[in-house]
Amino acid sequence: MTIAIIFFGSVAMIAAWWLTQQGIATKPWLEEGAVRELRSAGASSIPAAKIGLAVFLAVVGSLFTLFTLAYSMRMHMGDWQPLPVPTLLWLNTGVLVLSSLAMHWAQIAAGRGEAEWVKASLLAGGGLTLAFLAGQLVAWQQLIQAGYFAASNPANAFFYLFTAVHGLHLLGGLMALGWTTAKAWTGGREPLELVRLSVELCAMYWHFLLLVWLVLFGLLLHHA
Repeated sequence: MTIAIIFFGSVAMIAAWWLTQQGIATKPWLEEGAVRELRSAGASSIPAAKIGLAVFLAVVGSLFTLFTLAYSMRMHMGDWQPLPVPTLLWLNTGVLVLSSLAMHWAQIAAGRGEAEWVKASLLAGGGLTLAFLAGQLVAWQQLIQAGYFAASNPANAFFYLFTAVHGLHLLGGLMALGWTTAKAWTGGREPLELVRLSVELCAMYWHFLLLVWLVLFGLLLHHA
């Protein structure tokens, strides 16, 4: 188990170093220059922004992997008391699935040059994501009112940790989504040309966080 932790930590450190060397740590997928690079690189080239996002997601995946390893180790100790999973999480999961589908449709619409559908889909994806986050806060409130505090049991603490870190990553994604949505309205003569890459990367990010949540939700259900 220690070897696994060292391995995932090393992967994260190497990926972070690579990002700083490439100048991708500043989120260049939000910059117009990334689109110019896409145009000049040719159809067979992968934009640096997409590579940067892939590495970033690898780092995030390593982080959640470490959390999962710690969860699996801690649950076998004697003071572990399983936390009942709020029923509301099923509804929240459905909302996040719809949000990911909206982002997927935005990507398709951008590829087809359907500006109005891009705008509508981005707004729907953002709105559904906010609804998911609000639902998570309501689930927290339900648990706290029932007496399941983070400090009272390790299982409780892991639940709040999982949902909080996942929610923070979604909030970060909403910042990028807001920039992309604004560009869809004010991009000038060729708004889709300016935002197409950002839409694609936002969709990739949402699909990834949906997958992470499904894994975490399944883990919580299995050990409830």
